[in-house]
Amino acid sequence: MTPSSTEPDSDRADARLAWARAASGSTGLDLQRASADAGFRSYWRGHAGDAPTVIVMDSPPELEDVRPWLRIRDLLEAGGVRVPRVLARDVDAGFLLLEDLGADTLLHVLDADNADAHFDAAVDQLLRLQATACPADLPAYDEALLARELRLFDEWFLGRHLGITLDCGDLETLDAAYRHLMDAALAQSQVLVHRDFMPRNLMPAVDGPAVLDFQDAVRGPIAYDPLSLFKDAFLSWPDERVQAWLARYHARAAEAGLPVPALERFMHDADLIGVQRHLKVMGIFARLHHRDAKPKYLADAPRFLAYLDAVLPRHPALAPLAALIDRHVRPALAAP
Repeated sequence: MTPSSTEPDSDRADARLAWARAASGSTGLDLQRASADAGFRSYWRGHAGDAPTVIVMDSPPELEDVRPWLRIRDLLEAGGVRVPRVLARDVDAGFLLLEDLGADTLLHVLDADNADAHFDAAVDQLLRLQATACPADLPAYDEALLARELRLFDEWFLGRHLGITLDCGDLETLDAAYRHLMDAALAQSQVLVHRDFMPRNLMPAVDGPAVLDFQDAVRGPIAYDPLSLFKDAFLSWPDERVQAWLARYHARAAEAGLPVPALERFMHDADLIGVQRHLKVMGIFARLHHRDAKPKYLADAPRFLAYLDAVLPRHPALAPLAALIDRHVRPALAAP
């Protein structure tokens, strides 16, 4: 890639290309955009003649330190999880040279016929991840973090995106719902949690799938990652299939010695941690649109509303939240 005058940061592009050529040992290496990240990282595919392609992760250190990514990568690899192999690194500059796992994520190749096999393989990796001991200083999915995430829903989705002003009764409803969700999450068995274990962050590989985007891992509720896998942000499945996959995960986790509760309790926990995640992600997608000028994510907001519609009726304690959504969110989304 030869940077042009339209490159947003030509100095960074020059440094990226020079480093990639030196790290790969190929002076003729050319870089092409492979993908962007919802954060500040970007990924570039390196080509050099007939040599195997490589991936350059560019993580500008003033915006997104690469060290947390490397730390969790090494931790997961030690636990037997398939993660990208690092071929070279310059931590201070924010550049990594990685193996190329291909252009397609699991999201691209999943369909109704192959989903059972792909999800079984994904659960192989998830069970290893959850069995990995959490370092003593790993952040916890504690009350403060749970509350901060939930507040993204009313601040960014309801307030900033939909322009809804909540009255005192609405705020009390949200506070009570958030309290119920946080208590349920904190009562779960705590394990290593990826926080975004979904098909878009899994790469098909012979010895995989390989797990990506794990740098925000925490110690938290055991139902969080399996729920994230089967109730994806970008792909929906019939509820009966989701329930069957969750039950299959539960059986495998119990067999592996992970601290899952009885099945009925686990399914209840998965429902509630799912509500927490769905509200949070709606807030994040609104923030990506309004703060970070990344509008494409909001197109999936109705998917999360459908997830909530499937779950909230099963939990009487969340009936006021369902009523608030009916009262405010549906009319705002339906408005031209």
